[in-house]
Amino acid sequence: MKLEPIVRRLDAYERLIRLDKPIGTLLLLWPTLWAVWLASNGRPAAYILIVFVVGTLLMRSAGCAINDFADRRFDPHVERTRGRPLAAGEIAPGEALAVGAVLALLAFGLVLFLNRFAILLSLLGAAIAASYPFTKRFFALPQAYLGIAFGFGIPMAYAAVQNRLPLECWVLLGANVFWAVSYDTEYAMVDRNDDVKLGIRTSALTLGRFDVAAVMACYGGMILLLAWIGVEHRFGLPYFAGLAVAWAMMGYHYLLIRGRSREGCFKAFRHNNWVGAAIFAGIVFSYPIPFPWR
Repeated sequence: MKLEPIVRRLDAYERLIRLDKPIGTLLLLWPTLWAVWLASNGRPAAYILIVFVVGTLLMRSAGCAINDFADRRFDPHVERTRGRPLAAGEIAPGEALAVGAVLALLAFGLVLFLNRFAILLSLLGAAIAASYPFTKRFFALPQAYLGIAFGFGIPMAYAAVQNRLPLECWVLLGANVFWAVSYDTEYAMVDRNDDVKLGIRTSALTLGRFDVAAVMACYGGMILLLAWIGVEHRFGLPYFAGLAVAWAMMGYHYLLIRGRSREGCFKAFRHNNWVGAAIFAGIVFSYPIPFPWR
């Protein structure tokens, strides 16, 4: 049996679920980890950490397969996406749906290790994630909906750890919505010309010439909400140093996007990984580091 066709097929599946582009997984993972640490007061149980890290990877991969199925008639006409395996005809639409379904079921299997409240929330989270790709047809700011989808690990973490959803949970989710609007608007600015032709709704088109200002305003809203959480927890220097580093990075993003070049906007989008990492580091070092994990 020749291995080359199998290797090509596996490569197509890998690109379908974006294993070659981990930035999306990281943007989904950071806010989930913020919530796990905050809800656990800096001492997350090992099984909770494993469930949320592996579950995040599986759900992001499933979401990519569903997104490409939903956008299969648009992606061939967009410069950045025409090489995706479904758009390029390397795999069939039914295959993409099957891959997405299998990955979602695997993620749900992990959720079964959590409590009943978290399990019920996971069903709502899956519905939000599956419906997101279709919001670009009618919703003027689908990036805000993405912020809820990408941040749904936050209420799930609080449910799993505390069996409740305190005010802090909703403030953290709000901060993630602001963040998602910022980084995904930068992402949408890359495809602005193609999206105009296709009639897709994005924040970059809705905001028009105010896109850069809106990105920076949303960054500011994110930092303010996270600062409130720091005050409520009586965090000290490590936490606010993390926020300061994140804010400095956001200033760098302004320099990248103010000219609205495709390269600058895409670089700013990808750089948001380090924003999430800086905030996470601030949270982690605000607690005594537990060793070993319980």
